[in-house]
Amino acid sequence: MTSRARIALLVVAAVVAVASVAYLTNPAVVPGSTDGYERTTLTVVEDETGETLATVDARVADTRAKRFTGLSDTESLAENEGMWFVHDSSGTYAYVMRDMDFPLDIVFVAENGTITRIHHAELDPEGTSESDLTRYRGTGRYVLELPYGYTNETGIDAGDRVEAE
Repeated sequence: MTSRARIALLVVAAVVAVASVAYLTNPAVVPGSTDGYERTTLTVVEDETGETLATVDARVADTRAKRFTGLSDTESLAENEGMWFVHDSSGTYAYVMRDMDFPLDIVFVAENGTITRIHHAELDPEGTSESDLTRYRGTGRYVLELPYGYTNETGIDAGDRVEAE
């Protein structure tokens, strides 16, 4: 093998290595699916009485890639099913309905489990650009996404608590 061929081979190998590292370290471009998510059982409790309002089987989105993908690869949710987004720290977050096939209730939850905000999120019109997607904002460390209208049906409201197993 000539030196020119060796150099060309090394350049190609370096480009492949750099591209692989960029792909693996930038979760925003890593395709996701609902397969491989851990699950947890969440109980939503009424603040004043301690009455159980709902028990939810939730997929856990605890990495940047999983939070970015969310439920966008999911066709629907069963009545007591959801997704539990776990952020590294408490803060103000904005959620969008990117690539969603169905509307959701988006529930923001403080680190102590108190529900701080609930949005009833409709689908954006098809073809809406990323910058024009409706942003559903709230504060907390966690976000629980549930079937649309579920919080109304079960009486879940801001101030109630979410308890994880």
